[in-house]
Amino acid sequence: MPSRAPHARPPRLKEPVAPRLPGSLTPARLPEHDLEADGIYRSLEFRAVDLSFHDADAAEFEGCRLVETRLSGTTMRRAGFSDVELERCDLSNMVARTSTMHRARVSTSRLTGMAWSECGFRDVTFDACRADLTSFRFSAFKSAVFLDCTMVEANFQNADLRGVLFERCDLTGAQFSGAQMEGARFADCVLLKIGGVTSLRGVTITSRDAQGLVYGLAGALGITIED
Repeated sequence: MPSRAPHARPPRLKEPVAPRLPGSLTPARLPEHDLEADGIYRSLEFRAVDLSFHDADAAEFEGCRLVETRLSGTTMRRAGFSDVELERCDLSNMVARTSTMHRARVSTSRLTGMAWSECGFRDVTFDACRADLTSFRFSAFKSAVFLDCTMVEANFQNADLRGVLFERCDLTGAQFSGAQMEGARFADCVLLKIGGVTSLRGVTITSRDAQGLVYGLAGALGITIED
């Protein structure tokens, strides 16, 4: 008999690397540190700074902390965020294209309607964020974690979510059509009415979460469930 090729093992969950911030940060001030195209922002602390409704290409944030800073309605292309912390920030309706986030932590922030499409996330943690109606279409995640996030109707269509951890997240109505999911893990999450349920092949879920998938799986397979 011909030998069978071994099955590829799903990637193991890996804890994201924490941001590496300098020991001291310079307070950011406007207009000196206002967001602009090709702007480079290093070792700065943006505290209660309003950067909303800007339009900037190729801006780079490195070794920065953003606290209670507004980026709502801002559009960015080819932006880079590396070794950054965002705490209690407002990124609602922010749009980013072909941008990257590396070694970053986003905590207790508002991300409602935020769209980061065709972007790259590596060693990123989203913690206790309101992230309903967010879009991560065609984005790639590596060593990424979502903790205690409200992600109702989030869109992960065609995203690479291999090895990503979702823990205690509300993913009601989230869309996963065409996503790569091998090795992803869901723990204590709400998975009701999710779209693209057949893309969850290769994921690990807790037994408590499985019940929420029953109706989605039944619908995908044309099964009618009667009371």
